[in-house]
Amino acid sequence: MEEKFDVQEELKKLPNQPGVYIMRDENDTIMYVGKAVNLHNRVRSYFRKIVGRGPQIDRMVQQIARFEYIVTDSELEALVLENNLIKENSPRYNTMLKDDKTYPYIKVTVSEEFPRILFSRLMKKDKSKYFGPFTSAAAVKDTIELINKIYGLRTCNRVLPRDIGVDRPCLNFHMNRCSAPCDGRISKEEYAKRIQGALDFLEGNYAPIIKDLTDKMEEASEELNFERAATYRDLLSSVRQVAQKQKMTDQAMEDKDILAIASDENDAVVQVFFVRDGRLIGREHFYMTHVSENPQEEILLNFVKQFYAGTPFIPRELMLPEQIEDMDIIEKWLTQRKGSRVYLKVPERGQKEKLMELAAQNAALVLSKDKERLKREEGRTIGAVKEIEKLLGITGLSRMEAYDISNISGFANVGSMVVYEKGKPKRSDYRKFRIKSVSGPDDYACMKEVLTRRLMHGLEERHELEVREIDARYGSFTKFPDLILMDGGRGQVNICLQVLEELGINIPVCGMVKDDNHRTRGLYFNNEELPIDRRSEGFKLITRIQDEAHRFAIEYHRSLRSKAQVKSSLDEIPGVGPARRKALMRHFKSIEDIRNADVETLKQVPEIPENQARQIYEFFHSAEL
Repeated sequence: MEEKFDVQEELKKLPNQPGVYIMRDENDTIMYVGKAVNLHNRVRSYFRKIVGRGPQIDRMVQQIARFEYIVTDSELEALVLENNLIKENSPRYNTMLKDDKTYPYIKVTVSEEFPRILFSRLMKKDKSKYFGPFTSAAAVKDTIELINKIYGLRTCNRVLPRDIGVDRPCLNFHMNRCSAPCDGRISKEEYAKRIQGALDFLEGNYAPIIKDLTDKMEEASEELNFERAATYRDLLSSVRQVAQKQKMTDQAMEDKDILAIASDENDAVVQVFFVRDGRLIGREHFYMTHVSENPQEEILLNFVKQFYAGTPFIPRELMLPEQIEDMDIIEKWLTQRKGSRVYLKVPERGQKEKLMELAAQNAALVLSKDKERLKREEGRTIGAVKEIEKLLGITGLSRMEAYDISNISGFANVGSMVVYEKGKPKRSDYRKFRIKSVSGPDDYACMKEVLTRRLMHGLEERHELEVREIDARYGSFTKFPDLILMDGGRGQVNICLQVLEELGINIPVCGMVKDDNHRTRGLYFNNEELPIDRRSEGFKLITRIQDEAHRFAIEYHRSLRSKAQVKSSLDEIPGVGPARRKALMRHFKSIEDIRNADVETLKQVPEIPENQARQIYEFFHSAEL
């Protein structure tokens, strides 16, 4: 038998060394991870009777069943380990960064003989040159497209110069979007000049390209080539738009992130301004969870540790609104990660202070707007659920399941089950049913099969989990709804009640009654049709659930019809098996496109040889005769 953990005895064994400590509850779940310069002093402090440390810490201490610790050689190592363990385990008493975002970069493959400009989510040590990070993926893609248009750079994956002349130029060359180095249409030296122009553009030197495009536009206009002049005009407009976004500059031309925070008793938002080469390239806000009773300094500290452990780019400076604990240690850690000196500073005057004030205003605005959004969202979800509870006269309503049947004259009968919890869709619990026992258009019989299979499956799972002594939440069907919603009135409700009675299950059942225009007009519950205010949030939620059940059933039915159509035509062609059928549909998207393709077009599918392409063509076209 395992020996009981004696907290007081284990406290005596704590070493006077730096490290990380882990607090666990009676289920051995990690509740909190912290670091310490001295484990002996830090961990013991939790178990002293200290007034004023906050209700949250007191609650955590009451739940500690055991603790463990990992000794490190330095406080810096403890900081890194603490951060890794928090990210891995998401303890409920640690303040957590809610958004784990990756930011886009522009990657220039300068190590290649004919470089490309690519979109990248990661910054690697691969001899390429990176620009960013940027906050908008769409803006990055637009910028890359613009540069490729202006300089005629290649976008293909061909290995050059090895593959020069191996194949003909792609469509981009014929559209005047690529200089076709793959076909030897441009020398390596001339291409290098274009890449240098692109690099200058990405570094913010827009003047040369604006002058060049202006000259070309005027030249084309003088030659009365107005189409080409319009092309240069559009490119010029795009370049000016990109340049316009970079108006806010810093004469120091440095990379820095400016952080500000806004918080209340429950929520916190950290706003980050990204300054690269002295230009403000964008901003982003981040939500922090588990912030209750924590001071802003601690929330900010946790943000810095968690965010900069995950982002690939670390700027030279981090401007903070106030001093945080362990600034020296964090500076060393960030310097180690970046490979060059990183500074944490608190601005006091001038432009830096103004940007900090601007970031703080934005953080407060986001927090305020988010509270309004959450209030509206709560009205649409939890508030709507409470309205339904009141209308039906029931309590404890959280999980609702809705069912629908879809078929066309009895062909491919299918059923759908959608799940809403606390007024929000829980898509991971949605289920599709292919009807097995009903061959004709009998919605009542189909619904009876769907409900019987769903509830029987749930009962079987519950029994199995009880026998194996596993927590019931691990079963997908074990959780029964607090309310079943049927897409219809008395008839559908009675079918459901019959199934529930046969299985010995007691769940309220409500019908969503439609009017002559197929719109919900009321709810059928306990043999009575209850009118519902069409302007209420409860009515809107019922309508959303009904529409979702209908959509889910129709999509499943449509997918089965599509598969049946593919099978009925392509499978009749000799030599077309599952692999070739899949390749054809992936390439052409529809049977009609395959029917309209000639032999040369069919041959473009790698899996289709010439003789097979001819057979496919003849199959469709001989059938038309």
